[in-house]
Amino acid sequence: MAGRGLGTWLREGVWEIPLRRYLALLVAAGLVAGAVVGVRAAVHDDRSCAPGVARPADSEECVGVATTAFDFGHPRLRDTVRAIARENALLKAGSYVTVAVMLPYTVTAAASLADVQHELQGDYLAQYQANHESNGQSPAIRLVLANPGSTSQYWRPMVDRLAAMTGGTDRLRAVVGVGQSTDNNKKAVKELTRRGIPVVGSSITADDLANGQNGKDPYPGLARVSPTNTDEARALASFAKVAAGRALLVYDKPGDPYTRTLQTSFAALIKGSPYEPQPFTPPADRSQEGTTANTFRQITNLVCDTSRSTDTILFAGRHTQLRQFINALGVRGCQDRKFTVLTGDEGSYLTGEKDLHRDALRHNLAVRYTALAHPDAWGKDSPRTGGSAADAATLTRLLADARKAPVGPIGPVALEDGQLIIAYDAMRLAVHGIREAVPEGRRVPTLADVGLQWPQVKGSLRVAGASGWICLDAHGNPYDKAVPIVELRAEGGSRFVTIAWPEGKPPGAECLPPS
Repeated sequence: MAGRGLGTWLREGVWEIPLRRYLALLVAAGLVAGAVVGVRAAVHDDRSCAPGVARPADSEECVGVATTAFDFGHPRLRDTVRAIARENALLKAGSYVTVAVMLPYTVTAAASLADVQHELQGDYLAQYQANHESNGQSPAIRLVLANPGSTSQYWRPMVDRLAAMTGGTDRLRAVVGVGQSTDNNKKAVKELTRRGIPVVGSSITADDLANGQNGKDPYPGLARVSPTNTDEARALASFAKVAAGRALLVYDKPGDPYTRTLQTSFAALIKGSPYEPQPFTPPADRSQEGTTANTFRQITNLVCDTSRSTDTILFAGRHTQLRQFINALGVRGCQDRKFTVLTGDEGSYLTGEKDLHRDALRHNLAVRYTALAHPDAWGKDSPRTGGSAADAATLTRLLADARKAPVGPIGPVALEDGQLIIAYDAMRLAVHGIREAVPEGRRVPTLADVGLQWPQVKGSLRVAGASGWICLDAHGNPYDKAVPIVELRAEGGSRFVTIAWPEGKPPGAECLPPS
């Protein structure tokens, strides 16, 4: 073969096998290298946080539905999340249905995170009570945590996941919580109810996040345990005797569902006021400071420009802006004049707010708000109807048990903001609807039947909540619900003032909404 050239060797196949092996080795090496790079990329791009929870491509927030003891990176939630996981682990396959607690678990603002913590504690206590103190009623209740993101911007993938959980072994039968009355939460509730998933709102109060407005029910299957902003304003007016000629309205522009409907309700109370309402424009994320403090400095000057008979300021805004406004009023020029700021339930966030200048409350300034609930609302001098001290005492006893195993621990508890109490009542309403919907001879209700129970929650079928009786009208809204009037204290915390009623008086003993 010495006289043959390379071309001849190749043509005759002399190098055919070695060349093929060489090429195969090159391809294999390339595949291995590619696999290594792919593995590294996959590890780098792993967006999972926990079962059912992941980070979207454009965010580091863990969103979705957590089914294990995942605390979303917040140590203050850890004890409650672990208590829920322990309770879920005790449930036998086929004996339970799932209820999702929808809250913005990835918020970072201290006041908002405290709200989430307290609501989750209330939900868990109602779960424990349903599973251990209901004489063996079925089904048992399993809780999962549904996070749409800090501003609910990822509500759609969360809703998709919840819809997928209505079948199989999850048997999702309700969503509770929701959080604040925001545009994103409004969209989430709209889609959940469109897909036939019942929703029980704990602290939503916006009138346009409710059924029955103008005779329409845009959220079929939605029930609420908190009064609408209109009902809160009516209760506030019945207590405070607001006069149009002595009040000034300060409002969020353009607002969100909560602030817009509160503004509308307040404006109706002082129709004919000689003063033009004063707007302020906060950041889109109303938990952020923005530049509204500058606006409030200017508005306080206008407050001092009103006639000396003006003594009431109606504030339609969120808690961050309310805190800024109070701080500004504390250094107003007309310190000799007395003013009372009246606002909605967002005032409850300020009970533990460190950045609130409480000394402002010593300068002829009172701040009162309509709370969703308050631990001092039901004492020995409670009204004879509309709620009772005994109903509130049931939760008090559960809280005592939750300090240690087997109920707890659930972490530090605070009741003044009312969030734990109202969440406990919302979960109790969800359990009531689920169990009332169970057909005879069955253990688990159909999804469609749960949301049909809300119009019957009245009379002897009412829920005796720790926040007061929950008697729902035909649209799922609470009728003449107790509204605690609460005042911020200069020394810290809050002071319960009285219970007010949207109808001007407590409901009758039968608690049946009129036609």
